[in-house]
Formats: sequence, structure tokens, C-alpha cells
Amino acid sequence: MTLQSTTSNLEKQIKRQKHEHPQPKFLLQDYLLLLKPRVMSLVVFTGVVGLLLSPHTVDLKTAFVAITCIALGAGASGAINMWYDKDIDHVMTRTMNRPIPAGRMSPNGALFFGTSLAFLSVGIMGFWVNIEAAALLAITILYYVFVYTMWLKRRTPQNIVIGGAAGAFPPMIGWVAASGDIGLGSIVLFGIIFLWTPPHSWALALFRRSDYEAAGIPMLPVVAGETETKRQMCVYTLLLIPTTLMPAFLGMSGMLYTAAAIVLGVEFGRRTWVLWRGTGIFGAKPLFFYSILYLFLIFAMLIIDKAFFFPFL
Repeated sequence: MTLQSTTSNLEKQIKRQKHEHPQPKFLLQDYLLLLKPRVMSLVVFTGVVGLLLSPHTVDLKTAFVAITCIALGAGASGAINMWYDKDIDHVMTRTMNRPIPAGRMSPNGALFFGTSLAFLSVGIMGFWVNIEAAALLAITILYYVFVYTMWLKRRTPQNIVIGGAAGAFPPMIGWVAASGDIGLGSIVLFGIIFLWTPPHSWALALFRRSDYEAAGIPMLPVVAGETETKRQMCVYTLLLIPTTLMPAFLGMSGMLYTAAAIVLGVEFGRRTWVLWRGTGIFGAKPLFFYSILYLFLIFAMLIIDKAFFFPFL
């Protein structure tokens, strides 16, 4: 046996041992990574906004339980998503260091963890908050796992358009947790995130196109090209900006939010226009990062307006 083959076999054995017996110091960190904490933080925040904007109020304990369940449900969806996408995560630069493709956690362990969190979050929501919110949380998890992850993601360039509904449900869940029913206001909050998702996700897909090509994921830039992707991003941006003004027309917010939504929307539109008129993917990365800030500020201003200004209008 040659030295090269001996070294290769030793490397494989070490990798297999790490896969089967992950180092304890990384175990907690990897479980947290399975929850997709960055995504979860935005999900939790929009859920809080939905709960606070509901015309009904709940006590602090119920609100805390509801938001915790939304967070656990989002984490469950993320963990199951990582279990199913382990093959493509292995070849994408952006995801290859996740716990499963990196060999620090077994796929079955991640699946068990995610499934347990899903049942736990829905069960607690139904017992401590209300059945309606629990049902909507269950639908959100099932939609993300089965409709988006397992069905749409690898089959259609419209995956994030249709599948993006899963990310738009959290403020509606928060609203229902407080009121027990789906009001028009929660539908508007849903619509804002639903229309925001395509330009946000396609901006990422434009400058990460090679990753999606390598994994065989039919994201719009891969299937239809840069020009068509930028055109559709402009269409969704034009629909998004007036939708963000709907809370004012429904009496959910006042002039402070309206002014902020206009300013933020104009900047979003400007950045989308720069991308559209530019060469190649120039402007895609700045638009992607701004879109995250944009959604956060839109929802933050809804709360600030209601808490400090809207009651006095």
C-alpha cells in the first residue's frame, strides 16, 4: 500500500469519525445553526409586530409563549430544510460549512431535532395560546417543508415566489395569536413580506448564481438569465411599494409610518432601477443587503408609529 493511499484512508477515517462523533464543543453551536438564527430573528421580529398591531391585546405571558412558539416553528422548518437539502448544501459555497454537509452532525439527528421542535411548537401554541394560531403555525411549517423545500425549490424558477408565502405567515400568526382570527391588517402584513421576497431573494441569486448552477437549483437567474430576473424584480418592487402604504389606509398607522414607508420605498426603487439599468449584476449585492434593512425598518416603523405617535393623531 502506498503512502498516498494510506494517507487518503486515514483522512477518510478521521472525517467519518467526526461525522459519527461530533466534537462536544461544536454540538450546541451546530444545533443553533440548524435553526437558521438569522432567518429566525427576522421571523420572530415580524411575528412580534403582527401580535402588537392586532386590535386585541394579550397578557405578557401569552405573548411570550406565542413568540417563542413562532421561533421554535421557524427553527424546526430550518432544521428539516437542512436535512432535506444536505446533498445540495454540500456543493454550494454558501452552505457547505453547515453542520450536516460539514460532517459535524448526522442527517437523522437533524431530522429528529427539527421534527421534535415542530410538534412541540404547535402543541404549546395550541395549549397556551389558541387553536387558530397553532393551526396557522402548523400550516406554515408544512408549507415550508413540503411545498417549498421538497416540491418547488428544485423544480421551478418561481420557487421563492410561491414558496415565499411561508416566510410571510409569521406576522399573521402573531396577529391570530392575539385576536384569534385573521383580520385584513394581518393580510396586508403578509402581502408586504410576500412581495418583498422575490426582489430580495433574486438579488442574492444574481451574485450567487454559480452556487445555484452547481447545485442544480433552477433559480430565475440560472433559468431565465439576468435581464429577465431584473425585469421581474422591478415588477415586484412596483407592487411592493404601494402595498407598504396600505396600513395607513386601513387605519393601522399614521403619518410617521407613511412618511418612512415612502422614503424607504423610494430608495428601494432607486436601487432596483440601478440594478436594472446597470451592466450584469452591478448593484445586486447592495440591493440584497438594503432589502434586509428595508423590511426591518418598515415593520419597526409600524410599531414606533403606533406606540408613540399614532394614538395622538
